[in-house]
Amino acid sequence: MGESRRVLAARLAAAVAGGVLLYLAFPPLGWWLCAPPGLALIVASLYGAWPRRAAWLGYVAAAVFLTPALAWVSTIGVDVWIMLVAVESLFYAAMAAAAALVLRLRLWPVWFAALWVAMEWARGLVPIGGFPWARVAFSQGESLFTPYAALGGAPLVSFAVVVCGALIAHAVLVRPRTGLLRGVPVALAVAVPVVALAVPRPPDEGRTVNVGIVQGSVPGRGMHIFGDEPAVVLRNHAEETKRLAGRVRAGELPAPDLVVLPENSTDIDPYTDAFAYGTIHDSVRDIGVPTLVGAVVAIGDEHRATRSLVWDPATGPGDYYDKQNLVPFGEYTPFKELVLALYERANLVGRQSVPGTGPGDLKMGPVTVGAVNCYEVAYDGTVRATVRAGGTPLVVQTNNASYALSNLPAQQLAMSQLRAVEHNRAVVTAATTGISAFVTPDGKVSWQTRELVADSTVVTVPIRTEQTIATRVGAAPEWALMMLGAAATVVAARRGRRADRMMGDD
Repeated sequence: MGESRRVLAARLAAAVAGGVLLYLAFPPLGWWLCAPPGLALIVASLYGAWPRRAAWLGYVAAAVFLTPALAWVSTIGVDVWIMLVAVESLFYAAMAAAAALVLRLRLWPVWFAALWVAMEWARGLVPIGGFPWARVAFSQGESLFTPYAALGGAPLVSFAVVVCGALIAHAVLVRPRTGLLRGVPVALAVAVPVVALAVPRPPDEGRTVNVGIVQGSVPGRGMHIFGDEPAVVLRNHAEETKRLAGRVRAGELPAPDLVVLPENSTDIDPYTDAFAYGTIHDSVRDIGVPTLVGAVVAIGDEHRATRSLVWDPATGPGDYYDKQNLVPFGEYTPFKELVLALYERANLVGRQSVPGTGPGDLKMGPVTVGAVNCYEVAYDGTVRATVRAGGTPLVVQTNNASYALSNLPAQQLAMSQLRAVEHNRAVVTAATTGISAFVTPDGKVSWQTRELVADSTVVTVPIRTEQTIATRVGAAPEWALMMLGAAATVVAARRGRRADRMMGDD
């Protein structure tokens, strides 16, 4: 017998409310405490449903959550925003269908949370390189759950938040034989974030380095960030670097050991253009220390690379790191011939970017920084490989100019906060238009800029070399959790088929 309309309406309302609360947990609002009850409502919408119904309820919850969470994509086009939400919601639908099965097992809050981790892993892998944005962990840049990042990375943070929400749902949905047992899931839900305080964290090592951060800003907005002025990005960042040098000479700021400029801080290739080379070299000589320049450089006649380029005040350009995780339809065009034929906007990509092949460990003055480029901060493996290669502090160069005043800069900053705790590394972020920031190894934002302004400073950054458990074990916790979710799904499916056969025999 099918469910009554009242029950179906209640499920739908729970899915919608859960999606809304989950969105509220993410920056820029950042009401992280909304995540567990939001997830509890999503679980409630699925509990007792058949897989097919659970799938579309999961899709609804995801669409309600992702539509505002990914609103920054609308800068590229409302159609792109809608298509991205539609595709990403499919992952939640598949997870919800499997969840409908595992919610029939004992200890189902654990199995449900493990399935959620598997879903987020799949989202970060496919299609076309994956899209790991809006993972539950990234709503917990600074919360009671954040310390779990040092133990098992972003996947364990997501697991902890989801299992907490599922335990809340268990306390409401499951009626035990005694009132005493009813309090067990509530106690466990409270214990999950409290236990995070016991996660071991490496101590301070007493070393520091002074890092200059430059945010030059640009005049344009949206897809026309450069405005109508030639070389405006290059000029703005060179001038702001010189202003920083002047403030250092005046004694307003301490002398930096190195300086960091944003991704795409030069809109002209300095290898091939004498004006760009001269402008950068002049500003770097003025500040007098190695400077990390963000450049888009030509690779042959048809390709380009997004490059973190170490510029020495005496010898000029030297070592570099090329971005590995490229933005589809922003830095390269998947299925190029078909897409270019169908969408004129795709021609804005221009030369197709090629990915780098190695981690971003770059020697700069007294330290080896770990260069991470913009979009890459969302990818666990890329950041982890950079830390393992010796990068400290982490340096995130980003170009958020197209998404100024949207929810993207704040979401990206929360990712940097989580990465700081995950790897016991300070994170320095230099953004073209903001948010540039300095995050301490315990995930606290010590300094940040406003958006759409030129700004610069020098911050004293702690140097940490000891690795966290998460850095050492890598993806092992994520794989263990995914295997738990897969095993629970198999067990639940077999039990369901066995029950169906028994009913048929009767």
